[in-house]
Amino acid sequence: MPDTVSLRYFLVLAQELNFTRAAARIGIAQPALSARMRRLEAELGTGLLVRNTRSVVLTTAGAALAESAPPALAALDRAWDTARKAGAGELGTLRIGYSLSAGAETAPALVDRLIRDSPGLEVGAVPMATPEISAAVADGRIDAGITRGEQPGRGVRRFPLRRMRIGVQLAQHHPLAEHAEIEIADAAAYPLRLPDRTANPVIHDQLAATFQDAGPILRFHTPAVSFDMLQRDLRDGLTLAPAGETAVTVAPAGLTWRPLRGAPTMTMHLVLPRVQTPLHHRIRTAAKTLAQELNWLSD
Repeated sequence: MPDTVSLRYFLVLAQELNFTRAAARIGIAQPALSARMRRLEAELGTGLLVRNTRSVVLTTAGAALAESAPPALAALDRAWDTARKAGAGELGTLRIGYSLSAGAETAPALVDRLIRDSPGLEVGAVPMATPEISAAVADGRIDAGITRGEQPGRGVRRFPLRRMRIGVQLAQHHPLAEHAEIEIADAAAYPLRLPDRTANPVIHDQLAATFQDAGPILRFHTPAVSFDMLQRDLRDGLTLAPAGETAVTVAPAGLTWRPLRGAPTMTMHLVLPRVQTPLHHRIRTAAKTLAQELNWLSD
C-alpha cells in the first residue's frame, strides 16, 4: 500500500504540474521527488503522470487519485488526531462520584473546568454515599471521586483538593449570629447537630472532636431527616450545625454560617485509582489548576 507521504507529494505535484516547483514547495530535491513518483506508480500498478521536458500532465488514473486522495487523507488525519487525543486523555467518558457536601460548590467547579479544558470529554457526576466512593474508584465503577476527609480504602490515591474552615450553620436570629467568629466554647453551650455517623464517620468524628475540650456536657444529636434542603431544625434559634465553609453557598433563606475561632480545617480530597491512565492525569491536572486559581489549598 502506498505511504501517505508519497500521496501528499503527489497532490502537490498535481497542483503545480511541474517537478521543479513541486519539489521546491515540498522542500526536497527534484530527483528525490521523481523517484518517489516512480515508486508510487509501481506500487499502484498504473501511470499517474505523463512527463515531458516542460510540464507534467495527469493521466486518467492520476486525475482520479488527485480527486479521491484529499478526503481520504483528511479522514486519516482525523483518525490520527482522535487517537492522539484519546491517548492524551482528551476524549472519552469521565464518571465522577461525589459526596453531597461536595455538590454545593466543589464538584460543579471541577466538572465545569474539565468540560472547558477538554471539550471532547463527556463528563458525568453523580452523588454517592461517602464510604462507597473510594471502593467505586478502586474497582472502576467511577473514574474519580470527591470526598471530605481522609477516607479509608485500598487501591486508590488521594490528593488534597480543598481545605476549608470549620464553622457552624445557624439561624440568622441566633444569639451567636452577630459575631464574625464564634468561640468553640460558646457554640458548645447550644445543641449541636451532627450528620449520621454512618454517612461519613471520618468527618463526623472530626466535627465532634472539635468540641471535645469545650466542656463535659455536649448536646450532640442527629437530624431526623438526613438531607433537608430547608434545614428546618436550625430555625429554632438554638441548634447549631457544625459544617465546612461551603455551607455559605447553600444556606437557605433565614440561615447563615460563621467560622469557629481556632477550629481545625476540613479537607476535601480528589480520589483516583492507584494505577492511572492519561484520562486520570488530565483530571488531576484540572483539579490542581482549579485549586490554585481559587486558592482552595491556601493556609
